[in-house]
Amino acid sequence: MAHSGTHSGKQTNGELLISRRHFLYGALGAGALAAGLGSVARPGQAFADDEEVEYLEVPEESVFSHEPDCTLVPASELVLNVGTYELPYGTLIWANGDTVAACLFPTETAAPLTQAGILFLGNGSTTVVLEAALGTAQGFEIYDIRANEQGVVWTEANIFSNTWRIYAAPFNGEAIGEATMVDEGGSDWETPTIAAVGSHAFWQVLPHLGGEKTSEDSLLKRAAFNGGAIDTVYASEGRMSTPVYPLKDSLVITPRTSTDAIHHQLTLIEAATGAVKDTLVLPPSMKPLEAGYGSTGFTFSFDDIYSYGGGISNLGTYAPQSAKAVGNYQNQTWFHFVKSPTAPPSWCRNFFVVKSSRSVCGVDLNERKYFALDVENGSDSYGDYLASTGINGSIVTYANIDTQSTDGTTRKCCLVRIWAPFA
Repeated sequence: MAHSGTHSGKQTNGELLISRRHFLYGALGAGALAAGLGSVARPGQAFADDEEVEYLEVPEESVFSHEPDCTLVPASELVLNVGTYELPYGTLIWANGDTVAACLFPTETAAPLTQAGILFLGNGSTTVVLEAALGTAQGFEIYDIRANEQGVVWTEANIFSNTWRIYAAPFNGEAIGEATMVDEGGSDWETPTIAAVGSHAFWQVLPHLGGEKTSEDSLLKRAAFNGGAIDTVYASEGRMSTPVYPLKDSLVITPRTSTDAIHHQLTLIEAATGAVKDTLVLPPSMKPLEAGYGSTGFTFSFDDIYSYGGGISNLGTYAPQSAKAVGNYQNQTWFHFVKSPTAPPSWCRNFFVVKSSRSVCGVDLNERKYFALDVENGSDSYGDYLASTGINGSIVTYANIDTQSTDGTTRKCCLVRIWAPFA
């Protein structure tokens, strides 16, 4: 099925706006699939091509927003800063838990450009798990990384040959074990988005627009950190619309339904089994920029405005106000964070956490109050960035700071801050 739709916004996820990995974007396509993979499954696509699919319908009166419908409360009354750490300027960070975060460290050399590491969120210590790409001799650089307490998954890319490789390795709390290359490809496929969830590495492979594989399925793949079979967990006709979104024990993807009209289906997949746990179908041709999952179910964001869709037609990030039975998203009240999305959201206890223009905000959807974290002086133009995804007990933010005080003191670092709600 050919790609179509009315969405006119950018088709990249928010984190790319600030990424030091821009040196690879545009030069890479992403590539031919590795041989010997498991069979393709379509666990979430049960609709016939001519069957009517029930999609989300939200009237405007069922939506409220942080402004003017919520009360702004000082952050100091709701959350406490429980950790502040300084890492090298330009570091990128990802956390889908409260224990460790994956880091992409810049270097001061042309080779390697980046190193991969782990940040321990409890005490701020770091360890470099990869000083350089395993394919350095073939011109590869470390391009992306995700990690949890059990393992690490990372991408290596060669911009000169338009190729990428995906690696996975177990993690013992100090160092990674034996690494396995689980996939590789070239210009017919986009560079995959990756996730570390439970005991598995996941990656999502999309056909490159305009390439010879444009009509091929999009695939979600999985490999255990300690080796073993490589599985294709999910296949979708055409391109999935959002990056992989990791939680502690599951992940979200957005395939298309097998229908004549284009519908994007938010899909929650259990990491251990590959089973579909929840789904939500969006109105025809409404393509989300990000999709996630939290305490009240699915959340999604748009980076443009639609001329239809009722209460979910504007740009911004949406989440149900309260939890219902799995799959029950009709006739609910929805929250709308009215800012152009630049990061996927997360949940911290009873707070829905989103990235605003410069600050990170937490919204209590039931009490209808919210806070905005202070942004440090000298931060880059994007301010604080939200590193957390999923449902956690804390919020991880970071800001790259380059400033000089009136007394001549300079401060150049990546400032990581950990926040926790008051008990």
